[in-house]
Amino acid sequence: MTARRYPDEPVYGSPAEQLFVEALQENLPDDAVLFCGQRFSDRRQDREADVIVAWPGIGIAVVEVKGGSVSLREGEWHQVGGGLDKVIHPVDQARTCKYLLRDYLDRHPRWTAGNPRLVHLVALPATTLPPDFLVPDLPRWMVLDKTDVPHAASRIEDALRRVVDQPDPPLPQDVDDLVDCLAGTAIPQQDLLADLAEREAACDLLTRDQADVLDRLVYLPRVEVRGGAGSGKTWLAVEKARRLADEGKRVALMCYSRGLAEFLVRRVGTLRRRERPAYVGTFHNLGIGWGVPPGSDDDSAYWEEFLPTQMESIARALPEGERFDAIVIDEAQDFAESWWSAVLASLRDPENGCLYVFADEGQRVFARQGRPTLDLVPIPLDENLRNTKQIAGTFSSLAPSQMRIRGQSGVPVRFVPCATEDAVEVADDEAVALLEGGWPNEAVALLTTGSRHPVQAERQMAGQDVYWSSFWDDEDLFYGHVLGFKGLERPAVVLAVNGFRDEARAREMLYVGLSRARDLLVVCGDVELIRRVGGEAVARRLTAGQTEPHA
Repeated sequence: MTARRYPDEPVYGSPAEQLFVEALQENLPDDAVLFCGQRFSDRRQDREADVIVAWPGIGIAVVEVKGGSVSLREGEWHQVGGGLDKVIHPVDQARTCKYLLRDYLDRHPRWTAGNPRLVHLVALPATTLPPDFLVPDLPRWMVLDKTDVPHAASRIEDALRRVVDQPDPPLPQDVDDLVDCLAGTAIPQQDLLADLAEREAACDLLTRDQADVLDRLVYLPRVEVRGGAGSGKTWLAVEKARRLADEGKRVALMCYSRGLAEFLVRRVGTLRRRERPAYVGTFHNLGIGWGVPPGSDDDSAYWEEFLPTQMESIARALPEGERFDAIVIDEAQDFAESWWSAVLASLRDPENGCLYVFADEGQRVFARQGRPTLDLVPIPLDENLRNTKQIAGTFSSLAPSQMRIRGQSGVPVRFVPCATEDAVEVADDEAVALLEGGWPNEAVALLTTGSRHPVQAERQMAGQDVYWSSFWDDEDLFYGHVLGFKGLERPAVVLAVNGFRDEARAREMLYVGLSRARDLLVVCGDVELIRRVGGEAVARRLTAGQTEPHA
């Protein structure tokens, strides 16, 4: 493991600076943090610290990095590169940023550790200093040249141990607080809400770019669009249904889960009347609306066999005007093979009617198996658009195919290690901390992988319709299970890995749970269970930013 780095993809001033940062990050311990390109502003100046190293038990170093050939002539520093020879002031820049950082922390409400142990350094990763290098305001131990790059971490440690009359070095919690202060993970609620809205807008714009997929498929009546989590499948499903309805076709937009169906109903409700499909909801509710008697949620035979069979029989006898020109299905991997006969029978033209299917084979979390019983043109979606790079990177190894991550950079995924049987209680504490930190109720969901959260069980006793309507309430955070949350998302998700109902589907359930957060993901559970289910890559990425074990 290596030190954390903010931002995840910095903009470097030169290739030499990038190599320096990468070498430094690789050699720092995993509890250290690197900040790159951190800007500070006050009334007098606007400066950028190239690199800040925060090292628990050692100190904080501000490093000014100068690429190219650097030399000292007649008391002036010169940098040569790209055909230019310019005067630079690396020592002044490093010293100024050091004091700007100190003053910033002194004013920040989250910083309570007092003045930290600080040192400023200069790094010249493309320049080799002469053996007799001697400068009054830059002793050799405060400058790193090309020969020092492979062991830059030890040189920085030595420099921080050399300073005298300095406060004690930061504790691990102080470094975490520094991340909050500089990376902005704990910001006032007004700013947080604005940030969430901006991120959502950016995600929506990326997702709308996917519309060109539908433009290319306009003459194909039967298509299966395959994509991993965050690829914009649900948006495309609604958009395809909207376009078909706008053409004057009678359209059904359906899925399996109640939660996603409620989302689709609300989303379609924002469209113009002529753009709304004739039916929006679950596959099974379509049959119940036709007159099939409702069944019990506990009667799997009713939902898997009886209702679909009755639907097919009724559909074949329906007047043509009550059947559909086109059917669009979201999360189609949830459909059993036996359901497809009823789907086709619902079309006015079962042989040639328009059928658009959106699926993610990696999210087959139910025991039933099934594929469409007809030929569909497969269209892949290979980009993740909805999750931050950190969240998408955590579950990328679980996706059915490799995806290009186009989402914005965000904060690291937080992993809180605890026993499996304690995961729900620990997740409760983490969710409360988010709300107390300014996250609005409607932006947070607490999901479980095993047994339901007690609050979810209590709310479902009032009926599924009442329970799912709470997804849009702002009175409390939402409590759910990964099985019912497919196709849905929240800006922040606390995932309690409290075991798995079906070991054969555990990997898929973990994939769903890790991919439901758009901006912030907190995972609570046993890393060995997660490693066994999700593999070494998932466990390694989670524990890279691990917090202290929960007491």
